[in-house]
Amino acid sequence: MKTPDVTDADISALRQQLGREPRGVVAIAARCVCGRPTVVHTAPRLPDGTPFPTQYYLTHPDAVSAVSTLEANGVMKDMTAALGEDEDLAAQYRAAHERYLEERYAMDDVPEIHGISAGGMPDRVKCLHVLVGHSLAAGPGVNPLGDQALALIAHQWTPERCTCDLGDAPATNTVEDNA
Repeated sequence: MKTPDVTDADISALRQQLGREPRGVVAIAARCVCGRPTVVHTAPRLPDGTPFPTQYYLTHPDAVSAVSTLEANGVMKDMTAALGEDEDLAAQYRAAHERYLEERYAMDDVPEIHGISAGGMPDRVKCLHVLVGHSLAAGPGVNPLGDQALALIAHQWTPERCTCDLGDAPATNTVEDNA
């Protein structure tokens, strides 16, 4: 879940992950098992004044890559279709949208993005990166399509199996290694 402290090491890791200076960082919303950022919690208005609806921004390069593959394979279209066919799924997805907005409004209600969450919520699927970021930040059971996307990439990436580049070789930590 969210951690209130963002360290210089976190900012450095985010800079490395993103290939640019991170903007509007409020907290690290989720971490890899090795402790490096996986999802950054971003302010609803960036320091330059730009409204920014994506409050849970997926940063881990391997997670980003795995989710990009899902998008390239048309998973968003299938998920959007499922929303039209499954009333329970649609209700859960709308609840995820409402929770997303409540969390953002707790920080600031930016008029330009009022009522707009991210990722296509609540009616369609536009960006799986956002939905996965939301699922990782909020935990299982909050964003059903983010949870589904995480299940679909589990063979390639999970936050419990570290693939962070910590120097010369990728780390091989697992949750069990750190228990």
